[in-house]
Amino acid sequence: QVQLVESGGGLVQPGGSLKLSCAASGNIFSINAMGWDRQAPGKQRELVAELIPGLTPTYADSVRGRFTISMDNTKNTTFLQMSGLKSEDTAVYYCKGGITTPHGPGIMISSDYWGQGTQVTVSS
Repeated sequence: QVQLVESGGGLVQPGGSLKLSCAASGNIFSINAMGWDRQAPGKQRELVAELIPGLTPTYADSVRGRFTISMDNTKNTTFLQMSGLKSEDTAVYYCKGGITTPHGPGIMISSDYWGQGTQVTVSS
């Protein structure tokens, strides 16, 4: 069983900063990718940022240059540093992970996992 637990959301004024964290725990063999999606009220969920170890991170055009995704491999934790926040960044942010878990001798299964979401509100 794998769990992703997010933290760091909250209320911030326009132009401010927040840092989200997401810790993966459980019987993890390897983390293949971690990222963040968000969903604003009345809108579809969208990719914010994704990080595959060893590769250049991917960002949505709307956040590139303002958000930075990073990962602490020793703690199975990913971070999303958000700066220059705008009202349109208001959303529930979901952590996601592509994670491989062992299921017996020589059996590895890769699946996608999601956190419960954390609210980010940008408002004056």
